[in-house]
Amino acid sequence: MRNIIFVAPFPLASTLEFTGALARLRDVRLLGIFMQRPKGPGADAFDDIQRVTSVFDAAQLSEAVALLADRYGAPHRILGVLEELQIPLAQLRVRHDVPGIDLKTARLFRDKAAMKDALRAAGLPCARHLRVASTADAWAFIEQVGFPIVLKPPAGAGCRATYRVSTIEELHNALMESRPSRERPVLAEEFLTGAEFSFETLTLNGQVRFHSIGRYYPGPLEVMEKPWIQWVVHLPRDISGPEFGPVREIGARALSALGLRTGITHMEWFRRPDGRIAIGEIAARPPGARIMSLMGHAHGVDMFHVWARLMVDDEIAEPLTRQFSAGAAFLRGVGMGRVVGVEGLDAARRRVGDLVVAAAPAPPPAPRPGAGWAWGGARPRCPPSARRVGPGTRVKATPSCVTPTARGSKQRSWT
Repeated sequence: MRNIIFVAPFPLASTLEFTGALARLRDVRLLGIFMQRPKGPGADAFDDIQRVTSVFDAAQLSEAVALLADRYGAPHRILGVLEELQIPLAQLRVRHDVPGIDLKTARLFRDKAAMKDALRAAGLPCARHLRVASTADAWAFIEQVGFPIVLKPPAGAGCRATYRVSTIEELHNALMESRPSRERPVLAEEFLTGAEFSFETLTLNGQVRFHSIGRYYPGPLEVMEKPWIQWVVHLPRDISGPEFGPVREIGARALSALGLRTGITHMEWFRRPDGRIAIGEIAARPPGARIMSLMGHAHGVDMFHVWARLMVDDEIAEPLTRQFSAGAAFLRGVGMGRVVGVEGLDAARRRVGDLVVAAAPAPPPAPRPGAGWAWGGARPRCPPSARRVGPGTRVKATPSCVTPTARGSKQRSWT
């Protein structure tokens, strides 16, 4: 029996999709390390769970793995899907001699400045960047690239704690908020413009065996800055054309430069107005924004099972052929109140008709306006249909907690 240890802070429904896939593999004993014990659907997938105060505390994690190993034997794999856990998981693998992404590779994927240094050293296009430890550093970078720039943590995830800085005042505000220092620098990046895409891969023994391409409407940073935007992720049916040739080649070279041998990755990239490709950043983890489910719909497979086979069995057995276009529309509201309803929902359903293959409403009162409604479609004509969901819909929230978000201020995502 192979012992699979899965680490996560909380047993979210999205997290349990991955653990459910692991539990369905043959000869697997699924062991969990959580800050909160799973309950309800999906909890029975675990043979045992070790609870810790913080999964981000290396000592607690190491002790929990040792306790589970004493009970059941050495772990076969130590896994997790949260980006912030990738370095602690790699440290555990080293300590317990478990296969998987090594510590050097995990650090390159996690530290975005080191990542971009490695990509540039390999001759790959990405945003110009600088570790900023002081106001003087920030101004030196502005003099080099001009406004606007992006400021974010070097080990950030998604767009959390990310600032678009377009003016002197916004730079002052962002630096006051982030307070960079030599001990806690922030990453300054050239602001990339153009159409924003994702590039997902499954890599086995250093060879990219599968890739998927999706597009954001609009880009994630704009979504962060405008919480009222109803946004869409679209996976086109045909990604074999020459327009995607450069990113296929660049994506594979990037994974080689960062040292990935086996795993799943999510890369964000831009097609600039002049047609050139630029890498935003890459994560050695499954994608968010329901892209795993969308890839499943587009290829007619269970992508969570495909991921589990790759990570545990070192196999990609299923034929992964793109059959459909797929998209998801996310309905969001402004602020931090509770959802009390959604206007225009019935009209949106009528606009997309039978193209809806999944809907995930959080029934009112949902805890926050961004706990929205999402649709996926799987048809040749899905993309325009997915983009027709948002117009005319509005998430209504309790007014007492509604807080507008201004450009140049700290952003928070509710999707």
